[in-house]
Amino acid sequence: MILHMLFTSQIRNYFIIDNDSKSIQTIKNVLDDYMEFNCIGTSSIYEDAMNIILKESPDLVFFNVDNLFENPFEFARELNLFNENFPVFIAMSGSKKNLYQVIKSGFFDFLLKPLSELEIRKSILKVLKKVPSQSKKSICLKSYKDYQYLNTDEILFLKADNNSTDFYMNDGNVVNAYKTLKTFENLLPNNFYRIHKSYMINKNFISRIQFGKFSCTIKRNRYEVPFTKTYIEAIKKINKSLSDYSYLSVS
Repeated sequence: MILHMLFTSQIRNYFIIDNDSKSIQTIKNVLDDYMEFNCIGTSSIYEDAMNIILKESPDLVFFNVDNLFENPFEFARELNLFNENFPVFIAMSGSKKNLYQVIKSGFFDFLLKPLSELEIRKSILKVLKKVPSQSKKSICLKSYKDYQYLNTDEILFLKADNNSTDFYMNDGNVVNAYKTLKTFENLLPNNFYRIHKSYMINKNFISRIQFGKFSCTIKRNRYEVPFTKTYIEAIKKINKSLSDYSYLSVS
């Protein structure tokens, strides 16, 4: 499969806590203009919303603080106790009476209902400018009007092929993109390491490192991915992170 890739984008997952279908659709309509954003769902039930946020770790949460929950600000504080990657919260309300509590609780922004497309867009642009993305589970490859999303948890390794890059996937597929390997170094999460001029590898799929043969073995399909002395420090870091619970076997 060949994709004429024009750009890549890290996905920012967002979640909406509201029961107002019109407001929900207005938010979705605006964010559909930004390829970075992906809606993972909506809810107006305390337990469901908490469970989804803890499970999916979205980057952004739109939160109607008017009478959905008995204490919406306690919800945010409780979530912060459990979630290491605390999402950005944008409060929504039909009045400004809770504005002080919104600021005190550390919300990123405040939107007054009924929601305005312009105000949502301003808020989103502030998020894009000031808040780094936490969701790095997907990258987007675009070919003209075709968008393909690759789950980074399913990428085994990347291989440079002249001025293009092959993505070797866990399901056996190989996806080709017309960009150099270097393009992806800053786009992929920190479990990916450049280990060769022509290879980047997902350390989570490494089953064996052979320093004598300068190669890494990939789980399941037994790919042998080479590394070079130039990138030996990266290999040492991988080895250390994978060897925390290892023991020395002497035969």
